[in-house]
Amino acid sequence: MNTTNDAPIQSPIQSPVGQAKTISKETLPLLDDFLLFLKSNRYSAETVYNYERDLMTFAGFLADANIAFDAIDKKTLEYYKAYLSSVDRITPVEGLKNTRELSGTSINRMLSTLRRYLTFLIDMDHKIPIPPEVVKLVKTVHRHPKVAELSELIRFIEAPLRLEKDPRVKLRNRAMLELLFATGMRISELTNLLREQIDDSGKIFILGKGKKERFVYLTERAKAHLDAYLRIRHDRIPALFIAYRGRGRLSIKQHISNNYFQERLKWYRLQLHINVPVSAHALRHGFATYLAEAGANPAAIQILLGHESLDTTTRYVHASDRYAEETHHKFHPLKDVPR
Repeated sequence: MNTTNDAPIQSPIQSPVGQAKTISKETLPLLDDFLLFLKSNRYSAETVYNYERDLMTFAGFLADANIAFDAIDKKTLEYYKAYLSSVDRITPVEGLKNTRELSGTSINRMLSTLRRYLTFLIDMDHKIPIPPEVVKLVKTVHRHPKVAELSELIRFIEAPLRLEKDPRVKLRNRAMLELLFATGMRISELTNLLREQIDDSGKIFILGKGKKERFVYLTERAKAHLDAYLRIRHDRIPALFIAYRGRGRLSIKQHISNNYFQERLKWYRLQLHINVPVSAHALRHGFATYLAEAGANPAAIQILLGHESLDTTTRYVHASDRYAEETHHKFHPLKDVPR
């Protein structure tokens, strides 16, 4: 990620008349100051990168359309939404055309980034062509996400012991999957865990998204698998889950990477021939859904997941509607056929 003034991100973009355009940070005023503001306010490096990438996409759109920042109007925003919805948009770093459409959720994230940037310019007393509230989000389709059957999730969680050859990786990946489903934590929270965050009772202190603090809790089963993994650890590395580089060598980075673990989970799913998508996020979703089906209070699930709004939690537990339907059919006082 480039957040300095020394070398702006550049990418060839074809204009409507066929001339090459260049994506430059200079297209957007005070962009480096905005990124510095995010850093100084303790936003994570990943969040800062995502803001930068989203805004460089907007800068690329302006360059492609020969529109100056000061000339942006409501019609420009509608063109930008159409640009984001197309497969012809250009990636800001690689300068390549995309091959798939963005989801409504992804488009809204990029529009929200633009809103936040415009708000920053106002705070800096910089003249802006349109107010932030003019940037309207697009409608999204709310589909009930599919949740794998509990038996499939269990097979998935147990996969490392069957599919991995390295005994260290077997125990580590099994413990990681157990923790994901036992706690509902995010994959980034899992891979960044330190040993000191877990107490003897299995309670884990989490510093989650947006620097929000919460506790999550291990099941006895998850605690047993974590203990089995830690028994083979003969190092003093503070990271709970460490990376290996073969032949017993530890990775210099110590923490296992999100990308590696996500790719490994995809491989497990293929080997197990599970049709419903399963991933680290699917285990988090399954955690919330099966708690809801068992009758857990949505407010408690909200706390465990680390959501700021109960509305966000509700989206996770929509799949428990199946349980609600079964309950209705079973317990409704007039469920029987008329006599």
